[in-house]
Formats: sequence, structure tokens, C-alpha cells
Amino acid sequence: MLQVSYIKENFLSVISNLNKRNVDFTKKLKEITDLDDTRKKIQSEYDSILNESNNIAKEIGILYKSGKSNEAQELKSKSISLKPKAKELQEKLNNVSEELKIKLCSIPNIPNELVVKGKNEEDNEIIFSTEISKDNKKIIPHWDLSSKYNIIDFDLGNKISGSGFPVYKNKGAKLQRSLINFFLDKNISQGYNEIQPPLLVNEDSGFGTGQLPDKEGQMYHIQNENLYLIPTAEVPITNIYRNSILKIHELPIKLTGYTPCFRREAGSYGSDVRGLNRLHQFDKVEIVRIECPTKSYIVLDEMVEHVKSILIELELPFRILRLCGGDLGFTSAITYDFEVFSKAQNKWLEVSSVSNFESYQSNRLKLRIDYGDKTKKLAHTLNGSALALPRIIAALIENNQTDKGITIPKALHGYTGFKIID
Repeated sequence: MLQVSYIKENFLSVISNLNKRNVDFTKKLKEITDLDDTRKKIQSEYDSILNESNNIAKEIGILYKSGKSNEAQELKSKSISLKPKAKELQEKLNNVSEELKIKLCSIPNIPNELVVKGKNEEDNEIIFSTEISKDNKKIIPHWDLSSKYNIIDFDLGNKISGSGFPVYKNKGAKLQRSLINFFLDKNISQGYNEIQPPLLVNEDSGFGTGQLPDKEGQMYHIQNENLYLIPTAEVPITNIYRNSILKIHELPIKLTGYTPCFRREAGSYGSDVRGLNRLHQFDKVEIVRIECPTKSYIVLDEMVEHVKSILIELELPFRILRLCGGDLGFTSAITYDFEVFSKAQNKWLEVSSVSNFESYQSNRLKLRIDYGDKTKKLAHTLNGSALALPRIIAALIENNQTDKGITIPKALHGYTGFKIID
């Protein structure tokens, strides 16, 4: 969530940069600044009445001590007459503050200067790509390979839960677990501390990282307890530091965690959702960082290089995209997407997003840094997938198929205990 003070001080700049998202926010931003002016005016009136009431209360005490009870009673009557006005102003202040918060929540993050204006994914910038080997032999898609080698059962998942809930079996289950451990170990080796968070979060947590009120339609909601199944480990891990003031020496904070993830909307229809392409439940290993604002973009580059190194070890063809304004997530200032190439489907599959949210999340979270000189500023938060498993497995299965079976990348041999699925 943007700060009103920042919007007011940089009004034209905020409008210009938000235009990268192909939406004109001028009217909404003007409403916000006007509402804030109204809020300040009401706050001033309310504070004035409270101050007057406090002064009267002190004077009444002095009069009673001086034996001037009649004068004290007169002032008491005046004090009582101020209460309805104070209550009225308090209600107005609450209503305006709530309206201001709602309007602020409708404004997305400001794209970083590196983000280009664009309408959709076709306008994203490719900043890195490996070569795709050309193979004339017939490539079998992962859903057919999964059935052939009895490693993933989509029909059984449909029977148990519905579409979008596959069952991993035999070497498929072992491959899944191996990848989780591999990703966690790679993250830990780079200084990330492992966290195993809850899979259910409350509304405050969903609001803190920006899933609510923007993406409630994509989240599974448990009504009786008013809890949400997490769409990513980013939500519970980042919310560890909600309503926190961190000492500057406590930074950087580097966390990683594996969780199942749940999303109601599996996307479009046809080949886009077939097999492992889009699921309602999937496994993912996440990395989260809380940083000093002056270092967050250096850290972002480090995170991108870290995910890149993992994909290189998996020997998968991949590319890195910098998302344009029209494809940028609501809470993100800049995002790099990683996509692996699916030979059988002849298309790119997203497996990771690495984002810098700058202070957008921390303003919602009330997460600040204490610099030790009476200065407190909002922290910067970053996160990335390292990595999401379903499409990694799809690419591994399709790209490593041979006449004898599916070969396993060397980096995973120590985890799987086998070199081929046959």
C-alpha cells in the first residue's frame, strides 16, 4: 500500500509511473489526497475538543480543591456538552479513515524505472535465454509419460478431490520429494534460514502481503474460522514480521520454506491446464527477504542469479523475463519471471517469479527498521520461487525422455537414489 505522504509529495510522478500499468489513476489519487485533507481537518477538530475537555477536567479539579464547587459544576456541564460533538467527530474520523484505506488498497504498487510500459505478456522483456536443442524425434507429453511409467496419476487425483489435484506415485513421489530437498539445500547453502509455516492464515496476514482484498477469489476460504489456505509460503513467512520494528543490525533477514500451495482458479481451459500445467494444489519452495531500502535492488539481482544457478544445475532450457507494466503483479514494483521450455508442448512454462515489493507490503504489515538514531523507516520486502515444482517436473520428464526411460539430472542423483525412471 502506498503512503499518502509519498503520493502528495510526488503526485505527478506517481501518476506517470502508474501509467505503465495502462490505467489512469489520476482521479483515484486525487480522491485520496482530498480524503486525507478531510481526515486531517476532522482530526484537528477532534484533537481540539479533546484538548479543551482535558483542560476543563484539570480546572474542575482545581476549583473543587479551592472549595468553588458551584463554578466546578458549571464547568462540568460544559464538559458534558462537548461529549456528543467529540463522539460525532470520532465517528466521522473513523469513517473517513476507513474510506481512505479502501481507496489506498485499490492503488497498485508503482513500477520501478526498469519496468517498461506494456499491455500483456507479449510485451515482457527477455533478458536471458539458454539455447533450445532441436530434436526431430517424437516427444511424448508429460501426462502420457506419467501414465507410461506410473509416476503421476491424474485420474486418481480427480477421483479423490477433482481436477487439479494429481497423485504422485513411486519414483514420481520420490522425485518430488528430492526436488523439495534439493531446493531447500541450495537456499540454505546461500544463507537462508528454513521455516516451516502454517498452511492457513487469517485476514490480517492476507492483507499484509497483498492477497486481500485483491485476490480473495483465488484463495480457498474456510468460513467458520475465517481462515485462508495459503497461495504461497510468502504469505505466512513474511507475516512473521507483521507489526514489527527491526533493529538495523538484524538485517538482512533471509528465509526459505517449503509448503503445499492452494489456488482456486486453475486458469484457462484446454492444453493450458492439462497435466501439471495448472493445479489447484502444488508444492513450492519459497525464498523471502527483508532488507534495508538502499540494498534491496542489489539483493534482487542476487536472488535472480540464485534461481538461475539452480535451473542451470537442473540442466533445463530456460529464460528470464522482466515483466512489463501491464503484466506486473498488483503489489510488485518489479518482477523477473523464470520459464522452462517444454519440448512436447513446444512452449515456455513459468516456474518462478522473483519480485521486489519495495515498501508496499511493509506499509501494510507495519514493518519498520530502527536505524538507532531515532529514525524509523519502512523495510523493503522481496520474495521468489526457488522453485515451483509441477512445471519443473513436467519439463524434466519431457526434456529427459529417452528410449530407455527418463534420465535424472546429475544434481539430483544423491537425492533420488536412482538415475533413470524406467
